[in-house]
Amino acid sequence: MVVTARAAPVVKGADDRYKPTPDASTLRSSVAPLDTPQVVNTVPAQVIRDQRPRYLDDVLTNVSGITQGNTLAATQDTILKRGFGGNRDGSVQHNGMPLVQGRGFNAAAESVEVLKGPSSLLYGIMDPGGVLNIVSKKPLLDSRLTVALTGSGYAAGRGGLEAMLDATGPIAGRLAYRLVLDHDDEDYWRNFGVRRETLVAPSLAWYGDRTQVVAWYEHRRFLYPFDRGTALDPRTGAPLAIPRRRRLDDYNNRMGGESDLAQTSIDHKLGGGWAAHLSLSYNRESYDAGQLRVSGVNTARGTLTRSNDGTRGALSTDHYGTGYIDGRVELLGLRNDLQFGVEGEHRRIYRRDLLRQPTRSTFSYLDPVYGIEPFSSAVSQSDSDQTDDLHNYSAFAQDSIHLGERWIALVGGRVLHYTQVAGRGRPFAANTDISGTYVLPRAGLVYRAADDLSLYASYAQSLKPASTIAPLSAGVVLGNGFAPERGSSYEAGLKLDVPRRITATVAVYQIDKRNVLVSQFNDATKLTDYRTAGRALSQGVEADVAGQLNDRLSAIASYAYTDARTTEDPLYAGKRLANVARSTASLSAVYEVGRIVGGDRLRIGGGPHYVSGRAGDSANSFFLPGYVTADAFVSYDVAAAGKRLSFQLNAKNLFDRTYYPSAVNQYFVAVGDPRRVLLTAGIGL
Repeated sequence: MVVTARAAPVVKGADDRYKPTPDASTLRSSVAPLDTPQVVNTVPAQVIRDQRPRYLDDVLTNVSGITQGNTLAATQDTILKRGFGGNRDGSVQHNGMPLVQGRGFNAAAESVEVLKGPSSLLYGIMDPGGVLNIVSKKPLLDSRLTVALTGSGYAAGRGGLEAMLDATGPIAGRLAYRLVLDHDDEDYWRNFGVRRETLVAPSLAWYGDRTQVVAWYEHRRFLYPFDRGTALDPRTGAPLAIPRRRRLDDYNNRMGGESDLAQTSIDHKLGGGWAAHLSLSYNRESYDAGQLRVSGVNTARGTLTRSNDGTRGALSTDHYGTGYIDGRVELLGLRNDLQFGVEGEHRRIYRRDLLRQPTRSTFSYLDPVYGIEPFSSAVSQSDSDQTDDLHNYSAFAQDSIHLGERWIALVGGRVLHYTQVAGRGRPFAANTDISGTYVLPRAGLVYRAADDLSLYASYAQSLKPASTIAPLSAGVVLGNGFAPERGSSYEAGLKLDVPRRITATVAVYQIDKRNVLVSQFNDATKLTDYRTAGRALSQGVEADVAGQLNDRLSAIASYAYTDARTTEDPLYAGKRLANVARSTASLSAVYEVGRIVGGDRLRIGGGPHYVSGRAGDSANSFFLPGYVTADAFVSYDVAAAGKRLSFQLNAKNLFDRTYYPSAVNQYFVAVGDPRRVLLTAGIGL
């Protein structure tokens, strides 16, 4: 086993390819992708630069088996992987460490990796669908400076401006720095609102012969529209027949806050092929939000029933640390690649004041009048002090046993202990009070059929405590009598990795999840009820390919068929899981036109993204239609006076399709962004 530090800088030239270069922080080892019985799909840096995604959802349109879940009015990353997931479900990682902030992707991100299937051996408490790892830009030992300015525009004259600086280079000897600054200020595409975000992200790295250290810090301020989208017409089950730009809330529906993220990664070579690794992370996010929301539709009168709600003093924090050693030994004549480690985390989600007050007037969605409703100020004592406090501690080990030149067997496990208290109210009432200790096994087998091809099969388990801040529909407290959500997965597939050309994966899988916590909107109480269901099953096939097809053409493409449904439940047995598409597909290709007048470079690219119809809620009471969108770009780089000038034009949703990426219930149906055009000019030194 070659010990490659997770903190190592990107290999020179690797960041301008469509062929992925995996980051060691995702698998927490430097093992070759062909040697592991699990799929890792990577969206590399060049794809991100070409496509200019805004959120993590946008990046992951390139990966199979991914759809959007409840994004809390477009303020959080909520990604469903192979049918499973939720907001703040722990699946979004940053350099292999957990995030609690709502949005994780920004200008400091280098690439994004998706580790498919149950990953509890490496990451602990987790849904069984997979892990998303945002890999940060690292300091480099060669000097670079990039400054870029981007103008963006929608129809109706709404637009914005973004400025970005990315500087890196040596400080002294093997010590390097990087500084990413970004400010984005854009009108919201609907009839009112603004999106504003500022990022300050410095980092330092020491690249010694035996020890490598990287320290990252990100400070972010944000102001987002808090937009629940549109509502359904109860007569037709279709979205209300109004312009898609028309909002159903009011001017105060916005979320403003800030986040801080500090992380350190240390790798030290012990000698003899052994290495020690330590990672520490602290993440916090605070916000206030106005949340006037729809709770009823009267189509006869063209009016809405609404509640004037809000959140004040929300604060989420996560403290995390892990340490492990890995290395190689010979046992009974067989090579064993071993890893042993421990991990601890304390995650706390807290919302101080929950605001609830009636609206002053009836709202007409046919002839709306805005500005009548003030920011809510009435504190609901029974809903406030919402708290979800989770402690978990683990020890884990795994062994990759090389059975000759072509066969590799992997066995491992994690012993995990957790305690969790969740509830709300003044005085505080716990609706979850649980603890437990569990063993989570993992096993796999790899066959290296050729130098660039491997076949694999695997089995793994996952665990996530069944917890809720709100009371269950029967008023029962979730205690130790309620088993946690347990997942088990069987998977088989093949991997192709042609050096400097292409990577491809094909996987078939079946995931069985038990003791599932189900939420459903109660139209009588206008609240969301929670209860434990029996079982959910997801099975499907996925294919991903990325790389350089020839000297001029590169592409990244994916396809997934996902059959995800509730299998045991008194109400929902046989129903499809909410927001999970049965079929998804994507293609993004770029053609290198090459030089036109000397030292320049012209590139043209784009492609479609397809998502089939989805159930809008757990009861399958309505369905969201499928859709196809397309993006395109053209970029032009030229050298002038020793500097590199770049210009790029992007068109998102090129054909201006109306689509609905996700829903929470019949009153909260997200509306996809219309056509957005971006023009970027940059200079590189």
